[in-house]
Amino acid sequence: MESYKAEFIEFMIDCEVLKFGDFVTKSGRKTPFFVNTGFYRTGTQLRRLGEYYAKAVKAAFGTDFDVLFGPAYKGIPLSVAATMAISELYGADIKYCSNRKEIKDHGDKGILLGSPIKDHDRVVIIEDVTTAGTSIQETLPILNAQGDVKVLGLVVSVDRMERGQGKKSALKEMEETYGFKTTAIVTMAEVVGHLYNRPYKGKIVIDENLKAAIDAYYREYGAE
Repeated sequence: MESYKAEFIEFMIDCEVLKFGDFVTKSGRKTPFFVNTGFYRTGTQLRRLGEYYAKAVKAAFGTDFDVLFGPAYKGIPLSVAATMAISELYGADIKYCSNRKEIKDHGDKGILLGSPIKDHDRVVIIEDVTTAGTSIQETLPILNAQGDVKVLGLVVSVDRMERGQGKKSALKEMEETYGFKTTAIVTMAEVVGHLYNRPYKGKIVIDENLKAAIDAYYREYGAE
């Protein structure tokens, strides 16, 4: 595993973004782990988060594209932080763009924040965690309404590796449905592999009991 992935896993622990215990997802699944990106709350944290996203974007898509699009609302700071990091790390000046939930009727009218999107722009979408695809269903019409754009793919922070609508993961389903690439900074398999029975700051984060609970969860809800 690349060093930045291991650093990101520990960064999520430090920021209390990644938690282990007893949780219930929006879909009603009982889960022994939870990822809440709302706990990135400081400028320093957001700067580091942008760097991890930048490395994942570079690894999957390179830097020869035009726009990094972050769907409202959580995608707005992600697109800003990641494009700044791409500029600092790789010297590539990528445009950032997000959407408004409501169209303004005064001043700077329209639905987009940041850079406009034009014909033939190559776009990478940035989001927080693996979704069931609902956000993408809302995002693609917004992008397509701007012109003849090429969506290269989607990057998220964590691939939960759970089944989507069928037996495959939500990210794999998106790849097959929309024909673009998906990637994540880390997968839950990488998270478990890095933390299982390994002390971090004097504590075993994933012990035998928690590992058994995670394994049981994936036997029931894991993707093929």
